[in-house]
Amino acid sequence: MTSIGIFGKLGRMGQAIADVAPSLNARIAGGVDIGDDPVPLAREADVLVDFSAPAALEANLAAARAGGTPVVIGTTGLARPHHDLIDDAARDIAVLQTGNTSLGVALLCALVRDATRRLGTDWDVEIVEMHHRQKVDAPSGTALMLGEAAAEGLGTPLSECGVIGRAGLTGSRAEGTIGFASLRGGTVAGDHSVVLAGDGERIELIHRAEDRAIFARGAVKAALWLKDQPAGRYTMDQVLGL
Repeated sequence: MTSIGIFGKLGRMGQAIADVAPSLNARIAGGVDIGDDPVPLAREADVLVDFSAPAALEANLAAARAGGTPVVIGTTGLARPHHDLIDDAARDIAVLQTGNTSLGVALLCALVRDATRRLGTDWDVEIVEMHHRQKVDAPSGTALMLGEAAAEGLGTPLSECGVIGRAGLTGSRAEGTIGFASLRGGTVAGDHSVVLAGDGERIELIHRAEDRAIFARGAVKAALWLKDQPAGRYTMDQVLGL
């Protein structure tokens, strides 16, 4: 049975992963939080999952490399320096980084990528997400994943076409841009809508998370898949074979 070590064991996702792992033929080797030494856990576990915090990423990756242990990173709010650290670690170990471990969201990204590729810039793309009041980053990691998928379909880097929030006299909407809107409130686990708006018609692709366990199950399935992969950087698309 594959053993999984959890970085961020006391967080919502860490606890959810511990709950679902046995049903997916995995066992929990243990867990750590910020302030704990992650190296012993990394050396004991077959594969690691990280749902801690961006500030802990560097130490967690160093521990994974020290143990030669693959790691699934689901921590959101990552910036360019964090991705540089992931790229560097992926030279030595298998790393799967994603803004959302839901298998449904992985499929949604594929649908969005295909839709924007076929429809082109004649159709406007807007991404709306809502999460619980405690979420600290915006747009959500999932919204950014969907934006990256849409931008890939359009053949344009998201850094060049993304518009995060609007206020004041913004002028008319620029063709080829991808807009983001973030809502926060209540206990919403995660709602994401991708609106493709053309002249006289509109397509909406929607994913609603009804139970946090979907993310935990996806994370465990990703960890089981990643355990046997060679060093490199991977995505949820590859777990699904998309």
